[in-house]
Amino acid sequence: MRSKNLVNAGNQERLLDALHAQAIIGVDTEFMREKTYFAQLCLVQVATRDSIFFVDPLEKGDLERVWDSLLGSNWVLHSGRQDIEVVYQLTGRMPKTLFDTQVAAALLGHAPQMGYAGLVKELFGTELEKSHTRADWTRRPLPQAMLDYAAEDVEYLLQARDRLAAQLEEKGRLAWAEEDSSALLDPELYRSDPGSAEARLKGARNLRGQARRAAVALARWREQRALDADRPRQWILKDPVLLDMAQSNPRNEKALARIDGIPAAVVRRSGRDLLEVLATAASETDDYRPPQRPGETEKALLKAMQKTVRRIAADLDIAAEVIAPRKELAALMMGERDCRVLGGWRREIVGEELIKLLDE
Repeated sequence: MRSKNLVNAGNQERLLDALHAQAIIGVDTEFMREKTYFAQLCLVQVATRDSIFFVDPLEKGDLERVWDSLLGSNWVLHSGRQDIEVVYQLTGRMPKTLFDTQVAAALLGHAPQMGYAGLVKELFGTELEKSHTRADWTRRPLPQAMLDYAAEDVEYLLQARDRLAAQLEEKGRLAWAEEDSSALLDPELYRSDPGSAEARLKGARNLRGQARRAAVALARWREQRALDADRPRQWILKDPVLLDMAQSNPRNEKALARIDGIPAAVVRRSGRDLLEVLATAASETDDYRPPQRPGETEKALLKAMQKTVRRIAADLDIAAEVIAPRKELAALMMGERDCRVLGGWRREIVGEELIKLLDE
């Protein structure tokens, strides 16, 4: 059992000494995002070979040396995308390297989205207690029971990494796991761009003409408001209300107020802005066309691509979606070439074969 240490601005030295001596560290985070646009980082758990440290980012005081040391280290995470996102949003920085045990496990034939507790059970036969999954991590002081729960999330990370890496090395796939893990350190994955907000508005892609332009403009308006206020976008304006507004195109505040579900406070505070957004969208033109449904030829080609991926996945004894999910294959078929399946290890094992299918 590792020792457990709560780190704050006044007792950093033991953690800094421990990090200096480590080749890799296990990391997990606890955060809250229900009431904010950006996730609020509440706790960072750090595992070395003999200790577990809790870094409290909500503690007042200077943690700059801790962050410098942490981010200069090689991290092991499980399903680490959200952890990397919240750390990047707070610090603007990435860890030195990343090894994701969920990614690694999938390349060995485990379920692609296997949770940490499931992996620990499969690798070590140990059941983890998951009693604080909906806890309020902004509480201070944190009860010992919550700290014990948080410690479990890194207790087996380094052992899991060791075992998975050895198995991957034996199969010649360790470089695959390192490549896929490193892809999670691309800052572009975590940057908020109001200019592409319509991609997150379900239903907008099927609209045409003025309704499409209005939906795009309203989605971008909402995204900027959510960013500025650090509030969830649905708190600003819910998707069905926004789509109704885009299609009905109200011309005044009375018509705006008649839209089903729109809060009176939104009409009062932002009615003029919304009407201006709609008026501007109505005055513009665009050449957008909704995506066409695939015809019989395209459907047959997609099936052939899926069959190819499934065959290779079966040979490797991994899930086909680990190589290329259906959505990515459909995008590839429709002309998208910036696809993961056409790069790195995937291109070698299946990408070239898919390109030949497309060229036939």
